Amino acid sequence: MTTYASLEWRDGVLRMLDQRYIPHRIEYLDLRDQHEVAEAIREMVVRGAPAIGATAAYGLVLAAQRSSAHDVAALRRDLMEAAELLRAARPTAVNLGWAVERVLDRATDPKLEDVDALRAAVLQEAQAIAEEDEQTNRQMGLHALPLIPQEARFIHHCNTGSLATVAYGTALGIIRTAHEHGKAKHVFVDETRPRFQGSRLTAWELEQLGIPYTIIMDSASGHVMRTLGVDLCVVGCDRVARNGDTANKIGTYNLAVVARAHNVPFYVAAPTSTIDLTMSNGNLIVIEERPAREVTHVGDEHITMDGARVANPAFDITPAAFITAIVTEMGIAYPPYDESLPRLVALAEERRTR
Repeated sequence: MTTYASLEWRDGVLRMLDQRYIPHRIEYLDLRDQHEVAEAIREMVVRGAPAIGATAAYGLVLAAQRSSAHDVAALRRDLMEAAELLRAARPTAVNLGWAVERVLDRATDPKLEDVDALRAAVLQEAQAIAEEDEQTNRQMGLHALPLIPQEARFIHHCNTGSLATVAYGTALGIIRTAHEHGKAKHVFVDETRPRFQGSRLTAWELEQLGIPYTIIMDSASGHVMRTLGVDLCVVGCDRVARNGDTANKIGTYNLAVVARAHNVPFYVAAPTSTIDLTMSNGNLIVIEERPAREVTHVGDEHITMDGARVANPAFDITPAAFITAIVTEMGIAYPPYDESLPRLVALAEERRTR
């Protein structure tokens, strides 16, 4: 078990592990309203689609608690306003909008006839989202286990562990499950430029878990596959379109192309909450453009010429044709994804509403 948590609800305050400073120091922030939550999401105090979703849900809880509304209608209006603020914090991760909508749906229950009942219901829904996360991730790990050979050598991109979720992890959760079952030999960790989520965060998590790893440059994956051997790539995602096209941290598409060239299976770990059936294909997914400073600077060190033009997309789209399978908590989706993904999403919704 990990001894750290990306987020935690404590006595009316959302406590967050500030991931900008790992591995050099461990620092927590206490967030007290929806504005602080939106800023934390925007500035990547918290990152990773499942963690962002749970954080946004608690942002609505804080909005409900801080609202001065004296009647249910006014409180619902305040929640709608807070929801718009939170949705705008980062546009690509579907979990953010999914969690916000789930809490808002709960808030519109006509049985909630006073503000105290509504506030309690909003908190209950946010806590349910957070509590379901670990179970979801563990189920993905178990579903993926038959895909993993003994003495498996992985490549992993970005960070998808307990830091990117409420608990356990998605793609890193799959590696963690393999380790717990004696199947994980080694993990090659893409450093994941420009924010180094791999070398800073994934390596730190693997160190805590006692899983052997080697940090590599993002551009070294082909060399590693050819000379050292890799059994499979596992990555997370921020949004999956109906046809299986997947948005994930920039560099994922490159890794998938290299994996195809070396006949290495490429697996995506995707909670059903990350599957967006309203998007027919990945071309419709909005790609967040991050500040140029993330590229022009490493820490406080300016490494480029003054005035250099920079493109800094936070994500790219991996076409479904490059994805071997998509692992969800309800099972594994194989091509054609526009048939397999809706089935799994429907199963998840059915289970949640029982």
